[in-house]
Amino acid sequence: MLVAVSFGMNANAQNKAGIPDFSNTDRSAVPKEFKWKIEDIYATPDLWKADLALVKQMASKIEGLSKTWTASAKNMLEFENLVNDISLKGEKLYSYASNENNMDLGNTQFISMKGEIENFFVQFGASLSFMESDILSLGETKFKEYLKAEPALVTYQFGTEKIFRNKDHILPSEQQKIVSLTGLFSSAANDAYGVFSNVEMPHTDITLSDGSKINLNVAAYMKLRGSKNQADRSLVMNSFWGNQKKYENTFASLLNGEIKQHWFSAQVGKYSSSLEARMYPNAIDQTVYTELIKAVHDHLGTLQKFLTLKKKMLGLTNYSYDDIYASAVKSVSKTYTYDEAKQIILNALKPMGKDYTDIITKAFNEGWIDIYPNKGKESGAYSSGLFGVHPYIKMNYNGDYNALSTLIHELGHTMHSYYSCKNQPYATSSYETFLAEIASTFNENLLMQYILKSETDDLFKIYILDQYLDGARATIFRQTLFAEFELAMHTQVEQGQSLTAEFLDAKYLELTKLYYGEAKGVMKVPDYIQNEWSYIPHFYMNYYVYQYSTGLIASMALSEKVLNGTPSDRDRYVGMLSAGGNDYPLNILRKAGVDMTKADAYNAAFANFDNLVNQMEALYNKLNAEGKFNK
Repeated sequence: MLVAVSFGMNANAQNKAGIPDFSNTDRSAVPKEFKWKIEDIYATPDLWKADLALVKQMASKIEGLSKTWTASAKNMLEFENLVNDISLKGEKLYSYASNENNMDLGNTQFISMKGEIENFFVQFGASLSFMESDILSLGETKFKEYLKAEPALVTYQFGTEKIFRNKDHILPSEQQKIVSLTGLFSSAANDAYGVFSNVEMPHTDITLSDGSKINLNVAAYMKLRGSKNQADRSLVMNSFWGNQKKYENTFASLLNGEIKQHWFSAQVGKYSSSLEARMYPNAIDQTVYTELIKAVHDHLGTLQKFLTLKKKMLGLTNYSYDDIYASAVKSVSKTYTYDEAKQIILNALKPMGKDYTDIITKAFNEGWIDIYPNKGKESGAYSSGLFGVHPYIKMNYNGDYNALSTLIHELGHTMHSYYSCKNQPYATSSYETFLAEIASTFNENLLMQYILKSETDDLFKIYILDQYLDGARATIFRQTLFAEFELAMHTQVEQGQSLTAEFLDAKYLELTKLYYGEAKGVMKVPDYIQNEWSYIPHFYMNYYVYQYSTGLIASMALSEKVLNGTPSDRDRYVGMLSAGGNDYPLNILRKAGVDMTKADAYNAAFANFDNLVNQMEALYNKLNAEGKFNK
């Protein structure tokens, strides 16, 4: 998470590093050159409202066409095109309202607009509940005849073939309509979790070693858990999780409701498990999930080797989970202006070729990026693609290395969206979540390798390696721990049990001790971490987290091929970015050169991780022998 630091400056002021500070500035007063061009979507809210009226009018035609839409190839093409056009225009409406809302969370106009288009999509989805059952009634043979009669139907061929593949799990239209309407309340547990954990839950007060009195909210916890003072780190971790535990029964109740909803949906769809329900529609073999967990278990020694090195670099006799967020390099501080960050990114991405870097330059120069924090702006960062316009990147740039890394990460998502939208029709332009974190972490890999080669300061190299490896720890090992925990939660519910705080605490603590090597003397895992499950919003997203792990593992393999292979390796990677959703994600990834159903990709990633640990250890030993480490 990026934390905006307010210095109480006016809109034109800069901090010591030359980074403009608008954290206390109204959105309207932020200079235009630092804001994205939202007008590329709609110039005014009035134009948005006019398009919303138009899309509702378009949607009103659905009922009249629904009875005969599969009666002929011509009818089918006309109806598919109508649905496609409504979806495309609806995405444009949502992008504008959502992006504007995120720039000023207190602006009720955009809150209302976002809610209006969200409600439209729920009703729109319900109105199309007959489509899958009608396609099944039509049959594969007849659809192939329609393709010959109307070749333009090829745009919708893959989506239609997916329906035929999933025929055993598709409900009759009236039943499907009822299920679709559950979207009106299916996010209730997640919404309640978000409101309680981010707004209403009280936070404890602590006093740090320097006498500072702190209300330990989430932002303060994120900042202080990596404190250079070990006693402060311990106080922060114990106090934050101790406070979290007070409300664990509430969190357990919400999570129990969410996981049971996943199981309800799986059973309605005639799946044997929630995992099958999540994986089967996109033809992702469940062995990908189990192979990931197995591979991580087999390579826990690699993680523990890194942790042992961190212990030595931190100069600790006793290494505890209290210390997990402490930087091994205490004395490195480097800040990049936004212009410096742009140049570093362009240099780091040169191995991808001129076309790739030209698009990155366009993103920098043509208003694709909202750069700095402003008053009321949502924290963090994201990239949001938009067919027919261009991607949008939300940043809260503060100049540190994490901000530089975040920017190149989001540009990876942007390149994926750009190439997909450029090379695919709208119907197949969206890529599956399984592929979504590959392009972003691919860019991060290239940044890390560029910094290691171009940087002359060995201490800063150690800092970069520490940042990257700790990110890999969090993305591969920690997210796989989450994935294993998520599988245990679903299994518990599918066996007819409820999720209680006692069960969740015990399972989470057991896994954390295993991963971090407590029994082997690698790290002490205090009992307070048993409650960390209550803090993870992704558990409300139904088998989502494993894709962070598989994404980074795949991107490690792909970036290695691009940096050390041939131009054809780069072309295959760009081919993956350009494929959108025109095939199943495992097939798209195989064409790029990585097969996630086999151990090779996993073994290569862990070998890469181990090699980087060795590089960091060698640099540490050199500087330590010279008396220069952390001086």
